[in-house]
Amino acid sequence: MTSSRLPRQSGPAGAPGLRRALLPLLVASALAAPAQAADLLTIAQDALDNNAELAAARSQTSGVEAGRDVERADLLPQVSASGNLTHNRQYESQSTPGQLQGDDTINRVGVTLEATQALFNALESRQVERSEREIDQQLYRLAATEQGVLIEVASAYFEILRAHEVLEARRAQERAINRQLEQAREQFEVGLIAITEVEEAKAAFDQARAIRIAAESDLQVRFEALERLTGQRYESIDALGEELAIAPPTPSDRSSWVELAMQNNPLVLASQAGIEVSRSAVEIARAGRLPTVNAFANYSYADSDADRVDGHDSSSQVGVGVSLPLYTGGRTSASVRQNTYLLEASQYDFEDQRRSTIQNVRSSYTRVTNDVATVEARAQAVVSNQSALDATRAGYEVGTRNIVDVLNAEQNLYNAIAELAGARYDYVINLLTLRQQAGTLDEAALAEVNAWLGDTTVAFQLPDDAGDPVMDIGEPPTP
Repeated sequence: MTSSRLPRQSGPAGAPGLRRALLPLLVASALAAPAQAADLLTIAQDALDNNAELAAARSQTSGVEAGRDVERADLLPQVSASGNLTHNRQYESQSTPGQLQGDDTINRVGVTLEATQALFNALESRQVERSEREIDQQLYRLAATEQGVLIEVASAYFEILRAHEVLEARRAQERAINRQLEQAREQFEVGLIAITEVEEAKAAFDQARAIRIAAESDLQVRFEALERLTGQRYESIDALGEELAIAPPTPSDRSSWVELAMQNNPLVLASQAGIEVSRSAVEIARAGRLPTVNAFANYSYADSDADRVDGHDSSSQVGVGVSLPLYTGGRTSASVRQNTYLLEASQYDFEDQRRSTIQNVRSSYTRVTNDVATVEARAQAVVSNQSALDATRAGYEVGTRNIVDVLNAEQNLYNAIAELAGARYDYVINLLTLRQQAGTLDEAALAEVNAWLGDTTVAFQLPDDAGDPVMDIGEPPTP
């Protein structure tokens, strides 16, 4: 396996040093975080603690786990108590010899205590099994969400650094063209060149200024995207080291990455677990044909103040009850067919996810391997464009080249510098994406990338008129 290291660039003032320490980009804000550079691991941990999407996935997982206890409760003893207190008034208009006619008032009280225990209930047992499979599936989905948050954070982090390097290149380009414009004006004033060359330089300067303004806006947008993911603000973050090793991914063959994905990709595993959930639903439907057996015990107590009645009544029962559905209007058979089709659909869903993952892994692997060659080519393009600019400037000084040639050569150089920065960050992001597709992206993988960060930092602050509070997901509800 070969690797390449980017050479340190040399060139006109402002072109090479694209990762300067503590470059102030915007005005400081009173709401900014403490002045300490954050690295990729720190920001990733903030995201794992504060990301709203991940918090929702965790809560959903807890809800699915609680659903298992809901289903299991039907297989555990059920105890209930009931009571009643009645006041009866009876009006009598008939009488018999020797018996007084009149109204009668009776108060009654009754209490019943009943307990049941399922001895055999295939339907409820299958529902508990399905809830277990649902937990497995949800845990894989949670893992996929965590990896998705990690790749989003890493991408946002390196997109900020990419935008910063591009902005530095555009600022250097603007300064260089501005110097060229000033030189053209001086030459025009002494009659060495025509006004046309001044206008050409002015047009190039205006274009460079517009590009620089767009780059500043892009950097601000990238920075605020990181706040959405983490709920935190950072004054500065660590920059990527100058001597970044660009090497093909390990393992070095595409099939090994595909195999890793089939074993570890949480979306593939979640789809596979979905098959088991659907299979459990078929078993639940079939259990509708089976009997249920319950043990039961009850005790009742009753008393009243009726005339000529002394004492109270009480009774108790202990027994076993059996229930067998004989005919349900075809519901059970239809339910079995319905869930069988859903099982078939889940199997096709798994196959679709498997194929999609294989394609994504192969594509990501190809991008990373191509990025290795691209970075080398972009680095050489910077060197070549620097040499071309030097030669064009020398030709301009002796009169063999005009100012348009110089401006074009400068633009080509700074475009090459910006494209080199983009290629470096494409490599890092695509490598992490490959690990995500393979299901191996975790904090340990980010720690490896975190080691590539250098000693320099890049500072970001919000403008002083941005008084918006930090994004916060708030406190979770209390059960």
